[in-house]
Amino acid sequence: MISKSYANLLDLANGNFPAMEEPRRKMLPRTMTVPGVLTELDDDQARSVSSDAVSSERLIVVANQLPIKAVRKIDDETGESSWSFNWDENSLYKHIKDELPEEMEVIYVGSLRADVDITEQDEISQILLERFKCVPAFLPPSVLDKYYHGFCKQHLWPLFHYRLPFSASHGGRFDRTLWEAYVAANKIFSQKVIEVINPDDDYVWIHDYHLMVLPTFLRRHFNRLRMGFFLHSPFPSSEIYRTLPVREEILKALLNVDLLGFHTFDYARHFLSCCSRMLGLEYESKRGYIGLEYYGRTIGIKIMPSGIHMGQMEAVLKQSDKESRVRELEQEFQAKTVLLGVDDLDTFKGVNLKVLAMEQLLKSHRSWIGRAVLVQILNPARGKGRDVEEIEAEIRSSVSRINEELGNSRYTPIVLIDRPLTLAEKAAYYTISEAVIVTAVRDGMNLTPYEYVVCREGIGGSDLSNSPKKSMLVVSEFVGCSPSLSGAIRVNPWNVDATAEAMYEAISAPDFEKQMRHEKHYKYVSSHNVGYWSRSFFQDLERTCADHFRRRCWGIGLGFGFRVVALDPMFRKLSTDAIMDAYGRAQNRAILLDYDGTIMPQSSILKTPSDKVISIINRLCNDPKNMVFVVSGRGKEDLAKWFSPCDKLGIAAEHGYFMRWLADKEWETSAQNTNFGWMQMAEPVMKLYTEATDGSSIERKESALVWHFQDADPSFGSAQAKEMLDHLESVLANEPVVVKSGQCIVEVKPQGVTKGSVAEKIFASMFRNERRADFVLCVGDDRSDEDMFVMIGDAIKAGVILNNKSVFASTVGQKPSRAEYYLDDTVEVINMLENLGDISEDSDSGSSS
Repeated sequence: MISKSYANLLDLANGNFPAMEEPRRKMLPRTMTVPGVLTELDDDQARSVSSDAVSSERLIVVANQLPIKAVRKIDDETGESSWSFNWDENSLYKHIKDELPEEMEVIYVGSLRADVDITEQDEISQILLERFKCVPAFLPPSVLDKYYHGFCKQHLWPLFHYRLPFSASHGGRFDRTLWEAYVAANKIFSQKVIEVINPDDDYVWIHDYHLMVLPTFLRRHFNRLRMGFFLHSPFPSSEIYRTLPVREEILKALLNVDLLGFHTFDYARHFLSCCSRMLGLEYESKRGYIGLEYYGRTIGIKIMPSGIHMGQMEAVLKQSDKESRVRELEQEFQAKTVLLGVDDLDTFKGVNLKVLAMEQLLKSHRSWIGRAVLVQILNPARGKGRDVEEIEAEIRSSVSRINEELGNSRYTPIVLIDRPLTLAEKAAYYTISEAVIVTAVRDGMNLTPYEYVVCREGIGGSDLSNSPKKSMLVVSEFVGCSPSLSGAIRVNPWNVDATAEAMYEAISAPDFEKQMRHEKHYKYVSSHNVGYWSRSFFQDLERTCADHFRRRCWGIGLGFGFRVVALDPMFRKLSTDAIMDAYGRAQNRAILLDYDGTIMPQSSILKTPSDKVISIINRLCNDPKNMVFVVSGRGKEDLAKWFSPCDKLGIAAEHGYFMRWLADKEWETSAQNTNFGWMQMAEPVMKLYTEATDGSSIERKESALVWHFQDADPSFGSAQAKEMLDHLESVLANEPVVVKSGQCIVEVKPQGVTKGSVAEKIFASMFRNERRADFVLCVGDDRSDEDMFVMIGDAIKAGVILNNKSVFASTVGQKPSRAEYYLDDTVEVINMLENLGDISEDSDSGSSS
């Protein structure tokens, strides 16, 4: 059976989803530092297991694979099998806890790199939980293959490395069944997290592209869960990413975390650009921190390259030295200068480009023939398919050709090592190599240069400790570690000639230069290790989540449209009963209403008010206790025409520049200076930017000029708006106007013209006429209405408004606001006004009788 919550997610993913059989439920004990009570967890109403004991903060690390090595051993005599489990010291996740607070418990959730029979899963889960604090997620084979080798490796991995599926034979078309499996796998991971989590005390840190929709599953259950995500691969530019059919589903899922981490600013910038272009979200930078506002929540953006574990590398070096593997290699490559490459067998690692660059180096600098050797270590491929087979064949063909052409019986220019090597064996190669070459055409981080630098530093007390500390790096500019290694020779790997020259420079540089570059790199690598990375990320996660339990949060939306709205605890929905009771008691009421988005839906094509709206407003205006105003940014001609049947309605047009108290009164202007000569200065500037910005336009009002760019390219439009803002402020520096930027607009208007000033005049007029307001209703939906909400607060403090308990400032929609109340939409606004009109009518009929 598929749970209802899962079905909702799949419905949004679109398509008819087969009934996927979930693995049989297992009873895992609650992971706690004290005894707890285990209860069965339902898919739809799962909650963390509770205990009366006080829980301490814990970090739950969720990754595709656990940092565990699992080996099944078969007894030769009995034929019985048994499992052996050990920490995988090569796993980055294993070392996350190194520099976290000592009292913090770390729990791992992930899959095992082993096939475990369903009959053994309960027992193995118990062992891993008790011995390693690991919770395994066992994926059914049908899901695993489509999830990992399918969607992850056929769609996400190529796309995130800038390869598009140009044809069915090159990359393959989007397969929705693979997406379904990806969602199903993420659902299983979420169930395992829910089994062990204490949402009030725990932090969750999710890793990499395998689990990008997991945040939505977890956020559906726990609105205030403190959750971070780190992407270990590149994030492509928006032009590449938006080709993904499920692009918005993944973006919205990632926005359910509190902190998003990337290795480089480029990757973060691409993500932010996607959010801007596809979701209309803009980011801000405050005091060095980048934040993305999303439904009242601020999602932090963390830029921090990961590092290596120094202790592990030093232990490996000792092992390597003890085994004398270094001396063996020194003898093997005696009188040779070794250039080293260590890469996965992958289409994006650029190994063949490196091989061709080595060929070019030897042909351009023939004195190095017989002296320079490229040792290329090929790690086993993580993926599978025709692309991997083709690139492997290409590499072998090139190596064979070059060795045959430039080598002889005593000299092999390129040594290809295609068997799995331990880290200790690799360390030996690092130690004897003069330079490491990384020519990946696209890579997330690549820690090979880091490991090389540490190995070249050596260890105290070994035979190598007195050797010169020098190293050289030739690094592709498309690799995540490139910006961090400022002393490396950066290359465009596609330019084979330039790469060959960089390799020549690396091996022919004087020793003092090699030593200086090495010192610079070692200082950085040793200080920016994996512990520094994890500690920095966790500290930012704590900072980002500091006010989680102070704010009011609730979830809205279905499927991958689900998100959490976070608002101030004083911000609440406007109760019909409360406002009707206060309205009935009041003697002097002020009612201020915005137009677009408040009593007229933003999506409506026909902007004239309906007969129902006119009737309701007339009923309110006819009550002698009421002063009713429509306060809008629209022009006075339109508003006067639309509300001509409302004789007793006050109108404030163009954000209050024009005011009319009654239909038979003249229009007043709010500004003392009615000279609009500044428009002749501002309009040519706006026209200049309009001509240069496709999709932009100018709106001319009687009192203001507005430049709109909502239909322009988001990035270019924003850049032009900033430039125009500076330009206009310079041109109009001595004019009595203000230049403001808003949501896709730049506006120039007279000074002192705000909706807040309209509210101030209305309250002051009532006060002068001894009709001090004892009831205020103010409803608006956009930024300009916030000025009215602020002014109401000031009027209460000044005593201009009589009763604080009868003041109802309300925004339309659940969003951050200076108002204390909200109504969901224009329908609720109209219904509320209609109820108030009924009270006025009943009051009139009662008094007349």
